Amino acid sequence: MPIRLLPDTLVDQIAAGEVVERPASAVKELVENALDAGATRVEVELEEGGARLIRIRDNGAGIAKDELALALSRHATSKIASLEDLESVATMGFRGEALPSIASVSQFSITSRQTGAERAWRIECDGGRMGEPMPAQHPQGTTVEARELFYNVPARRRFLRAERTEFGHIEELLRALALARMDVELRLSHNGKAVRVWRPSHEEAERLRRLGETLGAEFPAQSLYLDEAAAGFRLSGWVGLPTAARAQADQQFFFVNRRLVRDRTVTHAVRQAYADVLYHGRHPAYVLFLDMDPTRVDVNVHPAKSEVRFRDQRLVHDFLYRSLHRALAATRAGEVGSEPLRLPEAAAQVASSSPGPSTQGYAAATPFGAFQTPLRLNVRDQVSAMAALYGTPQTPREPAAAAHAPTQAEAAHEHPLGYALAQLHGIFILAESAEGLVVVDMHAAHERISYERLKRAQEGEGIRALPLLVPMVLAVSEREAAAAEEHAKALAALGFEIDRSGPQNLTVRAIPALLEGVDTRQLALDVIADLMAHGSTRRVQEERNALLGTMACHASVRANRRLTLPEMNALLRDMEATERSGQCNHGRPTWVLLDKTQLDRLFLRGR
Repeated sequence: MPIRLLPDTLVDQIAAGEVVERPASAVKELVENALDAGATRVEVELEEGGARLIRIRDNGAGIAKDELALALSRHATSKIASLEDLESVATMGFRGEALPSIASVSQFSITSRQTGAERAWRIECDGGRMGEPMPAQHPQGTTVEARELFYNVPARRRFLRAERTEFGHIEELLRALALARMDVELRLSHNGKAVRVWRPSHEEAERLRRLGETLGAEFPAQSLYLDEAAAGFRLSGWVGLPTAARAQADQQFFFVNRRLVRDRTVTHAVRQAYADVLYHGRHPAYVLFLDMDPTRVDVNVHPAKSEVRFRDQRLVHDFLYRSLHRALAATRAGEVGSEPLRLPEAAAQVASSSPGPSTQGYAAATPFGAFQTPLRLNVRDQVSAMAALYGTPQTPREPAAAAHAPTQAEAAHEHPLGYALAQLHGIFILAESAEGLVVVDMHAAHERISYERLKRAQEGEGIRALPLLVPMVLAVSEREAAAAEEHAKALAALGFEIDRSGPQNLTVRAIPALLEGVDTRQLALDVIADLMAHGSTRRVQEERNALLGTMACHASVRANRRLTLPEMNALLRDMEATERSGQCNHGRPTWVLLDKTQLDRLFLRGR
């Protein structure tokens, strides 16, 4: 077949296949155009999941009459004009492909009135065949309609899913845009019925409300807010607590200059930051915004603009990891923002029809400590108890303070986890706090405390290299060998001494001393792979932490070990002072709070 130029209509439909995958793709492009036009209100109307009708209304700057036809031409845009503009894109759209691509596979129209113009103008396009602009009635802004999407591409239309599925994709897209632009009002209707309204949010309380409306009411309460800046980057947003991790990665939103992106570097950094606190198989929830100089990120990677390429990939990775790691490390059991697991509402609910005693709550109730038999321990007994738990004597408390649970007011001001009341089944510690009843898994809590102490001790010593009596030869690819040679200093800092002994051979002469006995061959290959992919690695630290975690587990207090009240209180105090003490090394929660409201419900108080 001879080489020939393709017809314009066919070219547009090929481009549409890259840009417009489904109705959600068209909605994304059109709403982003509205945001680029400065709109503060965007309405999305759909019929049959967007297959029958997509209508986007906005109150943006509008389009001039003379530019309506140009807007439907390929590679025509107002966003960029030169190569310098392309290298510093600050808008959502810039390629000039979305409108002509959508117009080529639908019955398309644009009605727009520019700011300050006397009248609006409308232009129609049917399957790529463009008409002339006509006068119309329209307020300031633009309305874009796309009817019968893919009507002239039957093969593509047959690939569309059920109406509910396609609508779900659009709703998920608008959730992300609602998070990215909280200052903009978004309205969604489907088949003539209003579905969602995201009202504009400017104050902190309004943003938290919008966050809860979008991701669920529990997300703001079970997340930490962070705002970090360094090296020309700023990271802000909310990261979910480890106890609020989810079975699916369905609440992970990462924005680069307010653009939702999916990036392996970001995913890897987040996963590493949660490595010590996340339960196996669970996924963290987060809404994070990375603001940076547009020249340091390339957004011209994919037609859908969902992928980016960082010019300083390793720097971005390290900044994200350190920021998130620091935020998670700052959480301690009992602190504000360190949300514990709570008794599920369903479990706390009992039949409301049953009569119950009337009360005004716990204000006048007798504290639990009033019914506790005092333990009169002398100083020597307390020191012995501390030594049995930790191996070294601790500063003893006054006997009276150790033996008696304080009042709720004292517990509120002094210790968030309160004071121990008793031990349950040889596993759990029951403590009274100002909030209610605290239940602590003593082994999980002590395991985290021991683990963090071992890590601090090891970090102070540094990573020592252990020379091998017989050097190990690794057969690798030329690319891996070159990477090991390039990153020789980074490998040496991790305790590895690796020389390139041939085009496809490496010689390992020393390994990290702490990791003696592990699969050194596989560890070295994994470290090199990480350096190739991300420019940095934490494989050695992860292997080290796994070993220290095992040591901490074996050294921690076991089930059925009877603890005295001073021992239990000492454990609670250490939890309050230890980083990440809300979870054990394996990500399991270490404490649960049954607040006063939940306790009231259990016993039908106040009904």
